[in-house]
Amino acid sequence: MIRLSDFDALTFDCYGTLIDWESGILAVLKPWTTRHGVRADDETLLMAFGKAETRRESAHPKALYPEILALVLHDLGAEFGAPVGEAEATAFGASVKDWPAFADSATALAYLKEHYKLIVVSNVDRASFAQSNKKLGVTFDAIVTAQDTGAYKPALHHFHLAFERLSEMGVRKGKLLHVAQSLFHDHVPAKQLGLTTAWINRRAGRGGDGATPAAAPVKPDLEVPSMAAFVELHRRQTAG
Repeated sequence: MIRLSDFDALTFDCYGTLIDWESGILAVLKPWTTRHGVRADDETLLMAFGKAETRRESAHPKALYPEILALVLHDLGAEFGAPVGEAEATAFGASVKDWPAFADSATALAYLKEHYKLIVVSNVDRASFAQSNKKLGVTFDAIVTAQDTGAYKPALHHFHLAFERLSEMGVRKGKLLHVAQSLFHDHVPAKQLGLTTAWINRRAGRGGDGATPAAAPVKPDLEVPSMAAFVELHRRQTAG
């Protein structure tokens, strides 16, 4: 097992890792399905969302994330045979601000801030992340968004920009641990770049991929089910 004290900085995916995006997505999609008589369970909706989001991000890498979400809802409407009004699409695009943080995120980040430089590498726009950051309650040392890079993960742009920010802080690549839930968006590209990674497997025991597309085979260096478990491992290792 890796020793967490060997690292000086942590890069974080946000949505799925720190923010409970699946609950936030369903909070908007389920009322839409009810209004239009769409019969689809939660997992079906999340999987359809993940595929549509990936297609749209690949096709429109410079679009802001609220625009991506609006397009995704139109795609879901076409897939499930349901109408999508422009007001509904716009509301879905603006919904990131309402997505809740996982219960352990803010406490974990406050603890980790005492030991590491903290950097976010997220597939959203700056304004949306600013709203989420209020729920996380920590000042990150750097924030890298899709708006900053003109691309969406799993493209490598986020990581290269994060390396630049870390270099400015005096942190070399070998002292960086990437922490994320999504194998597809994060662990696969991070491993392509030779990074050590920690998998926050928020869906442990649930099965399926949810809103995250299936990934190519990849082996993270550490797997824990939550940020609370990640912090507890750090405490045990540093105490021992």
